[in-house]
Amino acid sequence: MSRLDTRLRAALAAGTALAALAGSAIADEQYFPLQSYRVGPYAAGGTGFFGGFIDYLTLINTRDGGVNGVRLTWSEGETQYEVERGVEVYERLKSRPGIAAWNPLSVGIAYAMIDRITKDKVPLVTINHGRTDSTDGRVFPYVFPLLLNPYSETSGIVEYLGGREGGLDKLKGKTIAVLYHGSPYGKETIPIYELLAKRYGFKVEQIEVPHPGNEQQSQWLTIRRLKPDYVVLRGWGVMNPVALKTAQKTGFPASRIVGNVWSNSEEDVIPAGDAAKGYVAITTQASGAEYPVLKDIIKTVYDGNAGNLADKKRIGSVYHNLGIVNGILNVEAVRAAQAKFGRRTLTGDEVRWGFEHLRLDEARVAALGAKGLFHSINVTCANHEGDGRVTFQQWDGAKWTVVSDWIAPDWATLRPIIEASSATYAKEHGITPRNCAAEENPTHVAATP
Repeated sequence: MSRLDTRLRAALAAGTALAALAGSAIADEQYFPLQSYRVGPYAAGGTGFFGGFIDYLTLINTRDGGVNGVRLTWSEGETQYEVERGVEVYERLKSRPGIAAWNPLSVGIAYAMIDRITKDKVPLVTINHGRTDSTDGRVFPYVFPLLLNPYSETSGIVEYLGGREGGLDKLKGKTIAVLYHGSPYGKETIPIYELLAKRYGFKVEQIEVPHPGNEQQSQWLTIRRLKPDYVVLRGWGVMNPVALKTAQKTGFPASRIVGNVWSNSEEDVIPAGDAAKGYVAITTQASGAEYPVLKDIIKTVYDGNAGNLADKKRIGSVYHNLGIVNGILNVEAVRAAQAKFGRRTLTGDEVRWGFEHLRLDEARVAALGAKGLFHSINVTCANHEGDGRVTFQQWDGAKWTVVSDWIAPDWATLRPIIEASSATYAKEHGITPRNCAAEENPTHVAATP
């Protein structure tokens, strides 16, 4: 054998070894690209949510060595909550190997991504927001509005107000004003409020606040003229404390204002000062740092100087806890998918299967150290929300206190509306809805005549 042949064989062997090492490195990592926003008018929500998400991923890596030996990695691209920036981050990061899921926390960005993620076969998580009809996994196989969709939220708020009045039938003749953010997110619930108003006999007045919501004097003067029994605040970012302070100036009591799921944080009430005392808001997860998973994050992540929040006082806040719950759901989807496909780096399509089989009952939630932090989730092929429950909390001037039981959405009312909307979307886009029964029980379906 010539010296040249020997060198060539050595080079090839070295190259093969390096390739194997590289493949091994990729195979041991699951990547989360984050379209985060830490500057701009919605930075409070972004820093809290993405901070909590990263803190949970860090906990899993540090405490557990990843998910069954697969380490979790991530990187951030700043979007400032702007659609164009969010799409740019998607296009820039989508070629990275081992992407588990996208979590933009933005209705506008999520809408712009639906066609893209469907083509690329990677799940899109829109926790507590997004298209309501994407709950129908038969038409939207890669979109997961986990825990709460906008219509479920509306149903929960109306159920809660009915309870305050002594029953849903007691809402008849009442007036509810909905003050909504002037964006696709804010407008999403307009038809469902109209539907429920007709069903229960209350009058609904829907009033838009242009983005970002720094000026609301005319809207609250309208509310003062209308004299509604309740105001639903469907806001986001700076709009929320401005609404509470302006309500106080116009004489509307905070205890008669009920915030939606993006109007329920410390960042919404603390800047409003005394004007927020007595304010009530819906939530899918409790605030506070007394839960075992939060204690683990403090001990393992923050005491090791690896925490993502710049201000440790925000640990256990609403947005931080939502980020942690979102982290739990993403990690458990990966874990579920590993149980089927193997303990390795998964493809986006395999993680999609994991989300579609995300079944966390109260016992599993407790085992994850999150008992009381959130209730449960049960995602299926046809239901990508997961039958999540909501509760309501009231601000006492210093902290949030839970003031209701967990409330389930009115699926008998909502599901036909969701299916009608998803059917229209499917027809417009040439989509043949999946046969969930065939996918979930192929043997049984095959035997059916």
